[in-house]
Amino acid sequence: MFATTIAGSLPKPKWLAEPAKLWPQWRLAGDALATGKRDATLLALQLQEEAGIDVVTDGEQARQHFVHGFLERVDGIDFTNKVEIGIRDNRYKAMVPRVVAPLRLRGRVHAEEARHARAHTRRLLKFTLPGPMTIVDTLADEYYGDRVEMAFAFARLLNEESRALAADGVDVIQFDEPAFNVYMQDVQSWGIDALHVAIENLACPSAVHICYGYGIKANSDWKATLGAAWRQYEQIFPALASSRIAQVSVECRNANVPPDLLGLLVGKDVHIGAIDVATDTVESAEDVAATIEAALKFVPREKVIASTNCGMAPMRADIAAAKLMALGAGAALARRRFA
Repeated sequence: MFATTIAGSLPKPKWLAEPAKLWPQWRLAGDALATGKRDATLLALQLQEEAGIDVVTDGEQARQHFVHGFLERVDGIDFTNKVEIGIRDNRYKAMVPRVVAPLRLRGRVHAEEARHARAHTRRLLKFTLPGPMTIVDTLADEYYGDRVEMAFAFARLLNEESRALAADGVDVIQFDEPAFNVYMQDVQSWGIDALHVAIENLACPSAVHICYGYGIKANSDWKATLGAAWRQYEQIFPALASSRIAQVSVECRNANVPPDLLGLLVGKDVHIGAIDVATDTVESAEDVAATIEAALKFVPREKVIASTNCGMAPMRADIAAAKLMALGAGAALARRRFA
């Protein structure tokens, strides 16, 4: 009961990449970089196991960015001649690659990372991929001319890779969809259908992580305008409850998402974000247990999974480690109290 996991990413070691950045530059190259990524993955697994995390990830140690780590192995994308576009409904601007030809996978994307992680932990292993809607919101389309068509093209590629990851021994595939809190109507009209394509014939449980965005000042500024209660998810949680996605990851700690909205995710395992990734203040075990307790008013206890609000890649490594220890200790405390 109250199994623990993380949203996905962890800080990279300083010897591997620039610290405290959402999109860090590598400090190694060639064979040294490949070895460094493998070593960093082992450290990420060890950290999670020591903290008592039940469903571990590779910490996304081999990826510069949660979206572009996947796109780097996709043909049809021009990374050389980037253009500036508005991201998340023009919330902020970014220089992004261009889709200039039909999309195809250039072989496997994450086989090495998944197999390496699988070989070095006996715990359940979760692997994260960007969701179709978030991918198309992070690219300039100069080929398809239709956002939905391009999203479904990516969904088919994600399905190809996710089924291979399950064959590699991955126990849960999670799709990260921060764009789900921006394009509410699109989520209902095609976003969830695109996820269904991505999980077709998948031999392991699927999850979707949604959040209001972290690690970028524009996101913090935007959230400050949303008021005391963030009820936007009220529009999409019923659709997610009716979907074939097995698990939904939601931020809860220090977020203004009303806990009663969690009750709309009927039948789903709910990842309760009990760790705030936007502050260096380390939660106590009591804090984590209290967040779980609040969720129990609306989510059956057997459906609660304790997690982090979002990825921890931009955080200081020591703070991230302390927060993981708090997550593990808090879930253990909640088990004693509420089981």
